[in-house]
Amino acid sequence: MEIKTIPATNDEVLETYITRHSQKIYNFIFSKVMDKNTTEDIFQDTFIKVAHTLKKGDYSEEGKFLSWVMRIAHNLVIDYFRQTQRKRIFRNSEDLGALYGVEDSSMNAEKFLIMQQTERCVKKLIAQLPPDQQDVVIMRIYREMTFKEISEVMGVNINTSLGRMRYALTNLRKIAKQNNISI
Repeated sequence: MEIKTIPATNDEVLETYITRHSQKIYNFIFSKVMDKNTTEDIFQDTFIKVAHTLKKGDYSEEGKFLSWVMRIAHNLVIDYFRQTQRKRIFRNSEDLGALYGVEDSSMNAEKFLIMQQTERCVKKLIAQLPPDQQDVVIMRIYREMTFKEISEVMGVNINTSLGRMRYALTNLRKIAKQNNISI
């Protein structure tokens, strides 16, 4: 893949930022994927996206540069997990033929349907939250990120992340009650 060059001034700025923040970003990615090769791929993709965005002039300096880059890295990590999840589901669906008729007492059809229904219900509830609260819930519950990591990715202080989670949980309870769903 050929990468077009960025004007010298942007190259120098980008190189300075990469040098300054590379270890922090690399460690963040590695803490999520726990694989050196995958981390290096995502790390490289992160800075390719950063370079392309800077080249097009689409970067707005509303927040901190590091938070913006961390958000890009976080989104690429999420994309990675989505892709690996799809591959695992596809691969497992092929293996069902060999397991057909084998009873698994831990997950029968009824339990599986209940679990699916509960998952859909929870996703619908989360979708009704404001976007910033949705992000915190997804990062904390589904990605198992710490509030410190969440605050870095979102570019806010840790108390704001904690507050958003508290409001999200309160709002989830209200929404569930309005829809006659017991939590």
